[in-house]
Amino acid sequence: MPRFAPVLESAASEKVAQTYGRLHDLFGDEPIPEPFLVYANVPAFLQDFYMNFKKFVFSPGKLDARTHAILGLAVAGNAGSEPWVDWFSKRLKGDGLTDEQLAEVIALASTNSMYNTFFKFRDLSGSDVFGGMSVGLRAHTFTGTSFDEKTVELINLVISDINACKPCTSGHVGKARDLGLSDDAILEAIQCAAVMQAGIQFLKAAGY
Repeated sequence: MPRFAPVLESAASEKVAQTYGRLHDLFGDEPIPEPFLVYANVPAFLQDFYMNFKKFVFSPGKLDARTHAILGLAVAGNAGSEPWVDWFSKRLKGDGLTDEQLAEVIALASTNSMYNTFFKFRDLSGSDVFGGMSVGLRAHTFTGTSFDEKTVELINLVISDINACKPCTSGHVGKARDLGLSDDAILEAIQCAAVMQAGIQFLKAAGY
């Protein structure tokens, strides 16, 4: 059950109304996504999230807006945030992605989490015994989707970071560089993921 009701525009304080105005400018004819109305319970958080969302998630930079949305979907799927999974899915379908490709994004993030759990344990265990054992896991998903290597690697990178797998994160940084992704592009992917992780945590704690 939701703990905080969305702040309707008709009931918004002056500060919230100003941010809502900026959100209307950002989304054009589309309605403001409901998560922002929930964030408005804390006007300062709404403002912070809006500014970071606009810069690192919505707008193109070193990475294009489509890649940002794919990373947003991967993060939302990893965290189990239905409102954001729905929003990014709709945005990506409008950009031409199929339902099958949306499912592939979720599958890539989920497969990466499997490896994160395993390699994080080997790293945290402090035992050479576990470090010497064969992985014994399968990951056909990494090479079996319609996405290019760079996109797959960026998904792997941001999910590994969120899941706090040090060896995975380090390995994926190296592979991303080998694929020609700049450090600025890598950082931007992490910034995109960090913004969405913050928004998702607030939303889930609020009961959505």
